[in-house]
Amino acid sequence: MVNIGIVGAENSHTVAIAKVLNADRKVPGFRVTHVWGETRALARKAAEAGQIPHVVAAPADLVGQVDAVVVDHRHGKLHLPAAAPLLEAKIPLFIDKPFCYRRAEGARFLARAAELGVPVCSFSIVPNQASFRDLQRQVRQLGQVRAVVSSGACDIRSKWGGIFFYGIHQVDMVLRLLGQPAQYAQVVRGTGRNHVGNLVFADGAVATMNLIGEGSAAFHLSVIGDKGRLDQAIAFDESPYLTGIREFCRMFKTGKTSETPATMLGPVAVLEALEKSVARGARVKVKL
Repeated sequence: MVNIGIVGAENSHTVAIAKVLNADRKVPGFRVTHVWGETRALARKAAEAGQIPHVVAAPADLVGQVDAVVVDHRHGKLHLPAAAPLLEAKIPLFIDKPFCYRRAEGARFLARAAELGVPVCSFSIVPNQASFRDLQRQVRQLGQVRAVVSSGACDIRSKWGGIFFYGIHQVDMVLRLLGQPAQYAQVVRGTGRNHVGNLVFADGAVATMNLIGEGSAAFHLSVIGDKGRLDQAIAFDESPYLTGIREFCRMFKTGKTSETPATMLGPVAVLEALEKSVARGARVKVKL
């Protein structure tokens, strides 16, 4: 049995992950046994809802108690500081979206993980949905992709990291569809709570992200290539967390992940540039 600890109880993902593993037992051989929360009350609430038997007083207290850890804060700036002592203890880590708040910090963390031989992965659950993976397969028939238009919920003023908090989902999908880093990013502010994010790529491709703060904000993608166009809503699986949980549990068991520094740090670099654009009102170069 692989025992998993979770750092963070404020995020709804904590209980969702624990329910899949502990209550529904959908991934045999894995269970969540320990949780740490931003407050004791949050930890106890998550433990009760997710059938997690142990609450710890600090993230570092998980060392020696679990085989792997999920780091799951609402604000990405808290992820890597909480994960640092666990990394040094050589515990495999899944770090929820966004991986971190600054690309440079994330690059140093992954370099240290490589030095220690510790497996680490991070991703948004949205690209793991069957509807997105189906779209990815269809996109191969379009030839070279020239443009992507996405829509989804996003509050650029969120207290949990502004555009980072929910913008990660659209950015992660766009980068995976185009398969290359973005060069420039810009947010065009609307008059209300809806805004537009624009990305420019080296090969001439462009992406437009509708950042919906009010109105129906279901995820949707349009992909335009040399041979045609695809338009698809990104519906969630019946168990939306299951595929992602299977992915990181596989890494916990084998030490192998399909995620790379590029897939983990690329979205952070774009979000960092978009955040700067919100503040400056101008196009910003994405620092890779």
